Amino acid sequence: MPKIQLPIANGFYVSESLPISAQRCINWYPNIVQSQGLSQETLFGTPGIRQLVTTGVTNQKNRGIHVMAGICYFVNGEALYRLNRTIDGDGNEVFNYTSLGAILGTGPVSMADNGTQLMILVPGGLGSIWNGTTFYPDINTTTSGDFTANGNPQIVVFIDGYFVCSTDSKKFISSGINDGLTWNPLNFGTAEADPDIIRAPFVFSNQLFILGSETTQAFQNVGGSGFPFASIQGLVIAKGLFAPFSVIPTTNSFMMVGGGVNESPAIWIFTGNGFDKISTTAIDNLLSGYSAEEIEGIIAVNYADKGAYFNGFSLPDRDIYYDSISGRWHERLSFDDGQLSAWRVGFMATAYGRVIVGDDTDGRIGELDSNLYTEYGGTIYRSITLQPLSNLDNAIFTTGLELTMESGSGDLVTIDPQIRMSYSDDAKTYSNELSRSFGKIGEYFKRVVWRRLGRIPRFRVFKFVMTDPVNPAVIKLVADLQGSSRG
Repeated sequence: MPKIQLPIANGFYVSESLPISAQRCINWYPNIVQSQGLSQETLFGTPGIRQLVTTGVTNQKNRGIHVMAGICYFVNGEALYRLNRTIDGDGNEVFNYTSLGAILGTGPVSMADNGTQLMILVPGGLGSIWNGTTFYPDINTTTSGDFTANGNPQIVVFIDGYFVCSTDSKKFISSGINDGLTWNPLNFGTAEADPDIIRAPFVFSNQLFILGSETTQAFQNVGGSGFPFASIQGLVIAKGLFAPFSVIPTTNSFMMVGGGVNESPAIWIFTGNGFDKISTTAIDNLLSGYSAEEIEGIIAVNYADKGAYFNGFSLPDRDIYYDSISGRWHERLSFDDGQLSAWRVGFMATAYGRVIVGDDTDGRIGELDSNLYTEYGGTIYRSITLQPLSNLDNAIFTTGLELTMESGSGDLVTIDPQIRMSYSDDAKTYSNELSRSFGKIGEYFKRVVWRRLGRIPRFRVFKFVMTDPVNPAVIKLVADLQGSSRG
């Protein structure tokens, strides 16, 4: 048999039966080369994280991030903070923070602004306003109870001069025009098409979408006095939202974790008149393994970097990311004390020319950096597990395996970076790892080769692992195979 190039950039696809597919792509993401190159499908490393500030080391989990008028605000623990950026005398950026007021609770918060007022809403009714100079800790107090007159507000958005909140009484309410401190108890609406629970409002293409537990209905601002929003006739979709914090904008659309009546959870993208499922059956199978409470707690984020547009969903034990450009999924995990766990990034926002991220573990606020290869100074574990290699059940011999990488990536700290390979002939148990160097400083022609890997009885799954903090670009994988006898 001739040398063949093996696919390395299929992303995440773990089947219920591992011999069918055990593909994983951890802390690498597939990249589709958009011109002729050495390989049309490659892998780039997910970004590292650099600390900007910290508000504490325990009980300071990030609960939300928002940017208003170019300034980044975040809720850590039970406080609202402003992230301050200044330039010192040497021209260096300096970050610190200012505590602005108390935000009670422990769960995630929704945040929206009208340009001068920032509203922070704790699901259940506690709404607060920061107007740049004054912090109002409880909107309900300033409105004499009008804020909760139609139920306890849950999620807030801003559209056409109004703050709009969903409530737990199957209603949604609107503020006074450009004033989050004014709420009229008569200004409320309902999703008349279906009496399901309202999970969240969402703004897309200057329309207000009311996402229920079973249906989605669109509204628009029709003006006039009183409640300004009326339903758009005919735009009622039989797909609902399962996780209130899982709906996010993406390229010319929005995505969410949801489904229809009696459907299991999946990830959907809005198409203009309906939803298309964007999750694979492997992702659907993964989601079906979580409880209803765990599904409801999924948080989604997104950001763009180097021509890719990432949409991330934080699950209980991992984060799964979809690149709208390549159409591939990958996983992001953190590595601590030798164990993999869900990626520690919480909420994120783009500000100060960088992607600002909160932390799911402690009070750190950091930034993503694709040229940084550590996570707050710690190890990033990167792994790819490929689709099974087979020859129609005929036995074959692997006489050589060559992985083309960004060779010569070593530096003065990591002098001789390594990548490790193991393989499995049952997709469950793996051989011992065989380590290879991919180049000290300047060794740009270093070849990464494994030889005499023996007989493949029916199929073989290859796995590659890298933990050294250097450029992890993977370009292609070529196998030299011999033999075709059966048995």
